[in-house]
Order: sequence, then structure tokens, then C-alpha cells
Amino acid sequence: MNSEKFDYIIVGAGSAGCVLANRLSEDSNSRVLLLETGGSDKSIFIQMPTALSIPMNTKKYAWQFETQPEPFLDDRRMHCPRGKVLGGSSSINGMVYVRGHAKDFDQWQEHGAQGWDYAGCLPYFKKAETWAFGANEYRGDKGPLGVNNGNQMKNPLYQAFVDAGVEAGYLATNDYNGAGQEGFGPMHMTVKNGVRSSTSNAYLRPAMSRDNLTVITHALVHRVLLEGKKAVGVRYERKGKVIDVMVNKEVILSAGPIGSPHILQLSGIGAKDVLEEAGIEVKHELPGVGQNLQDHLEFYFQFKCNEPITLNGELSLWRKFLIGARWILTKKGLGATNHFESCGFIRSKSNLEWPDLQYHFLPAAMRYDGKEAFSGHGFQVHIGHNKPKSRGSIKALSSDPKAHPQIRFNYLEHEEDREAFRACVRLTREIINQSALDKYRGEEIQPGINVQTDEEIDTFVRQFVESAYHPSCSCKMGVDELSVVDPQTRVHGMTGLRVVDSSIFPTIPNGNLNAPTIMVAERAADIIRGQDMLTPSSAAVKIASNWQEKQRNNPPKRNTN
Repeated sequence: MNSEKFDYIIVGAGSAGCVLANRLSEDSNSRVLLLETGGSDKSIFIQMPTALSIPMNTKKYAWQFETQPEPFLDDRRMHCPRGKVLGGSSSINGMVYVRGHAKDFDQWQEHGAQGWDYAGCLPYFKKAETWAFGANEYRGDKGPLGVNNGNQMKNPLYQAFVDAGVEAGYLATNDYNGAGQEGFGPMHMTVKNGVRSSTSNAYLRPAMSRDNLTVITHALVHRVLLEGKKAVGVRYERKGKVIDVMVNKEVILSAGPIGSPHILQLSGIGAKDVLEEAGIEVKHELPGVGQNLQDHLEFYFQFKCNEPITLNGELSLWRKFLIGARWILTKKGLGATNHFESCGFIRSKSNLEWPDLQYHFLPAAMRYDGKEAFSGHGFQVHIGHNKPKSRGSIKALSSDPKAHPQIRFNYLEHEEDREAFRACVRLTREIINQSALDKYRGEEIQPGINVQTDEEIDTFVRQFVESAYHPSCSCKMGVDELSVVDPQTRVHGMTGLRVVDSSIFPTIPNGNLNAPTIMVAERAADIIRGQDMLTPSSAAVKIASNWQEKQRNNPPKRNTN
């Protein structure tokens, strides 16, 4: 047993854990311990934005989880990488900065997460960031997290995609993280001075010089130590030695949407049948642990490009060397961007209250592992449905902390999710066939013009759709019988135990998850410390879209060539 005792033990140095470590250790009277299974994040492949596909697919830096055969995806096993390194998934992700739609957070409050509506969350989004183009009522300029627009859409394909969306009858938006998310415009990324702005870089590293913060890497947490219904410490393993460390105030799980419910279950907290089947003694019955699991799916719409201006021309070893050398020397150029520099948010059908489809545009045709999709120049747009109705689960299979849990998302189980992906195919073709892209657009590579009917689209989607790597909601916040934490992030029925990460989202937001995860940790830190909450925002929100009106009065011109 470790004789040291800490006020707070944070499990997981990821997108939430690094934020908490910084904010809780601001109080010099509090001793904070941060435990992380992974190690250093100083690799050039983590720090250089363009190398994003490497750490995501490396066992050293990511848990390479795999789902059970997904019954509505032709029984495919889906890749589910999660960060295993300082910074967690913020050190291996695509660095896309999307807060979500304002209504997403109002929906959280409707699900019982009182105080987590958009008005209550916006001040914490602002607190977290330094927006490259200055503060306003929606954006912050004093936060740790650097947010910008990469190379500001220098490749003409980025603007052509935005123009095509507007020609198709949709809105243009200069800041989808501002008053209105809906529309087409520049995409934002967590990059600062040409370097990945992970939570390790932004929050943890500046705090590590504090005497009251201890960071231990290569520490695999076995379980939370309990005395009755109170968390009193954590058991972890490091270099073959099992260590118990005790806590004065609270244990905070920030191990992510897979890790946090799994650790709760290993600790005897969860659904009785799940624990008993895994051979784990039931310490606290809580049926919602591991339930309500949600994720985003997406696929690539790929086209050949008629002009040699795409990133497919930058994939030779020599070109990669030059890009890397320039980045090492100057932190500029193609090495300093994730290449997703324009985007769009639209509705899959007209009667929706807010957007549910998201586009990431890439001036290249390649796979997530960075390999080219074909010989020649091309471009692609990633399109996905962001408000799925399908729900999955995380289940411990044994008491062994080294054994991966069972993961099943039940992707596309719900018919409305399948309908939304049919809209993805048809609406995207309409957008790409606008005149703004006539100069560049070549043959459709994927899905291919032979994919037209509902049945053909469904077959294509089942075979080619991929995870957008946004698992969440598996320890949801609320007050109903399947809620795991209350609106103060405390585990229901327990004392001294909280969960703070994307697992506590009641529903998945309309966008990438790093930004809302950081926001949740910022807000939770104030709750934990007993600080006055930031004043709720009164900034106006644009909810309504003019899409339906424009469709009626000025239908888009469709290029059928």
C-alpha cells in the first residue's frame, strides 16, 4: 500500500483528466494524483497535425478496441481506438473542433442534467479556448486550448465545396461554433502555432511544475477501492507491482466512454446480471453503467479530381520528408494542419429542429490509415448522421482488468438511422454536382453511380460505413433509472466518486466530441471545487434554417453530366 494520501485521484490523463488535473491543482491546498496507463506524448507523430493517422493506429498510443460483430453492419467488427497516452484521445484524434449545436445541450437538460443547457455550457466553452480570430460573445481568447483554421483554406477545393453547398440552397456560416451551426464554411481545429493543442499540451504540461500535482504514467487501474458506499482509493498496477493509493476527498474517473464504465464494473458497480456473469462481486447495483452507448458513423464520398491540386500528389516519401522537414524547422506548411479545413452541417429532412448531418471535406482521396485510395488525384467528403437513435453497451467479461470489455454499439439498429444514411448519399450527390465543383469534379469513385436505390444504398452503407471514433454516453448524467451520475457528476448512491468525461453525456452532440468533453471537465472542475458557476450566457442562438424556404422558391440546379 502507498502511504501517501491525496485529496483527489483522477483516473485517466485524457481530454477530461488533464483539464481536471490543471484546474483542481490550482488550489495549492489540494494534493492531486493523476494516473495514466499510457506514457509520453512527445512523439513527432502526435505533435505534428498532419501525422494524425499514425498514433490512432499504433498500439503504443491507443487502446485498439474492437466491437463485437455488429448485427446491422453484416456482422463486421468495428475498430474503436481510444487514447492510451498523456492527452488521451486528444493526442490521437483528428483535432477537429466542433462544440455541437446549442440544442444538443438544451436536450441534455431535458434529460435531467439540470444546469447543462447551452446557456450554462457556453461560458465554459469560452473559458477553455483561445480562438485565433479574437473573442466575442461566443468565443474566448484567454483559455489554454488553441483553436484556429489551419492554413485557412488555401487549396481552392475547400472554398469550392462551401460554394457548392450554398448553390445547393444551404446557408453559409463563418463560425459554426458561434450563433448558428447550420451551413457550410471553414472548419476549426485544435492546433496552436502549428502544433497539436491536446489537453496534455494545453492543460497538463503547464501544471506539472506544481508541487501538489503528481502524475504517474504506465499505471493500469484495477478498480476503485470501496468502504461500503464510499470510494476511499484506487488499486493500480505499475511495472508488475500492485499498489493501493488512498484518497481524502474524491476519486474521479476520466478514463473515457469505454474505460470509465469498465472500471466501475470491475469495482463492483453496475448492473447485477452483468457483474455476476463476469464473476465480479456486486458492491453497488447501478443498472445504467455501460448502457446508452452511442457513436457517430460516417463514410467517404470520393471523386476523381480533374486538376492536379490535391494531397494525393504529396504522398511520396520525398514529399512527406519535405513536409516534415518544413514543419520541424518552421511549424508551418502542410504539416501544420489536419487538412479538414471546410465543412458543413445540414438536416437530413425538413421537419428536424436542428442539423443532424455533418461534412468534413478533404482535398484528397485516401483512407483513415493515410494510404491513397487510388492512383491519381481525388477529393473526398466524409458524411455522417450525428443524432443516432441506436444504442449499445459496454460489459465487463471478467474481473481481470487486462481483459477488454465487450463492446457493441448496435449501429443502424434503428430504421431512422438507416433513413438518414440514405439521405447522406442523395443530398451529397446533389451538393457535389453543383457548378462550383464543375471545374474539379471527375468520376465518382465511391459509392459509385450504380448505387441508387434504397436497397443499394443500405448495402453500401453496411459494407463501407466506419466509426467516426466518437463513443460516448455510457455513464449518462441525469436522474432517471439508467442514469449513472447526477448533474454534479457524482455517481448515484455513492460518496467520494465521480465520473467526468464523454461517458456522462446524456445524448451525443451534433459534431466531434473533444470540444464538449473539455467543456464538461471545465464545468465539472468548478462544481468539484465548490466554486461559483460562471454566469449563464444570454447570447442569441440561431436555430431556424432558411433551407426549406430556399428549396421551395429556388431549387438547386442539378448537374447531371
